Amino acid sequence: MINTKYKDRLFSFIFGNAQRKDWTLSLYNAVNGSSYTNPDDIELMTMEDVLYMGMKNDMSFLLMDTANIYEQQSTYNPNMPIRKLMYAARLYDRYIHLKKLNIYSTRQVHLPVPKLVTFYNGKDDREDRILELKDAFQTEDGQSIKAEPDIQVRVRMININYGKNRELMAACKPLSDYAWFIEEIRKYKETMEIESAVDHALENMPGDSLLKDFLTANKAEVKQMCITEYNEAETMEQFREEGRKEGQEEGEMLRLIKMVYKKMLKGKTNEEIAADMEEDIVLIEQIKKAVIEYKKDCGSEEFQAARVLEYYEKNKKAL
Repeated sequence: MINTKYKDRLFSFIFGNAQRKDWTLSLYNAVNGSSYTNPDDIELMTMEDVLYMGMKNDMSFLLMDTANIYEQQSTYNPNMPIRKLMYAARLYDRYIHLKKLNIYSTRQVHLPVPKLVTFYNGKDDREDRILELKDAFQTEDGQSIKAEPDIQVRVRMININYGKNRELMAACKPLSDYAWFIEEIRKYKETMEIESAVDHALENMPGDSLLKDFLTANKAEVKQMCITEYNEAETMEQFREEGRKEGQEEGEMLRLIKMVYKKMLKGKTNEEIAADMEEDIVLIEQIKKAVIEYKKDCGSEEFQAARVLEYYEKNKKAL
């Protein structure tokens, strides 16, 4: 069970903190290669009610002519551009109302440029990359759609695990300290419970760490955030394991459907197919009925195993 009392993730707690805009500015400068010096130029715009797995893992802010939407993820997710699109729509809606912009005017309204970044620090080794919304525009069976999309979204994913992106870490000391802290927790977690691992990591933070005093002063909150994030990671791993099992089962059924169909084309009986494949005859009969009924309903001679499987799953009680 994930504890949702502490909504912030540690990353958002550090870099989206209104009292430490200097850390937010340092992160922005490191990511963009800029050299802004006034933290007060930052206007935090984080959506307070946007949660992922019960926690707030995002931070958004305005700086000069940019609207920056940052997110930390410990699990790789190719759907980040979709989530960023939805988040950005809400952010711009809020911006338009705050600035009292008239989008129905004959004059062009002026909006800040969106900059979308996901900071990845999962255990799987992932290279930096650009994730694009256009990759989601596919048919249900995974085929690319030829039509040119009128909406484009690009998300920059940056690996912030300790030891990665050394130039970025050197340019942002708070980010380097954060990466070190997370790595220490993972190291200690191999031999002790998460609560003790967090305690040891805090105790061992170097004296020159910019985060040490801040994390120590907020030890109770920091500890609970880390515990909650660890529970979330375990939950996500359970989801992935269930997904892998479902994928294996689905792959096996697709293989069976294809083999049964080939033998149907050869005119083999249910008994012959069951014997050849060493499968239960009831299952073979159900698959054959699914193939026949699917093609009848669709009025098509084309055979698509994935579609037959969908039909089979929906109607197997009646087959």
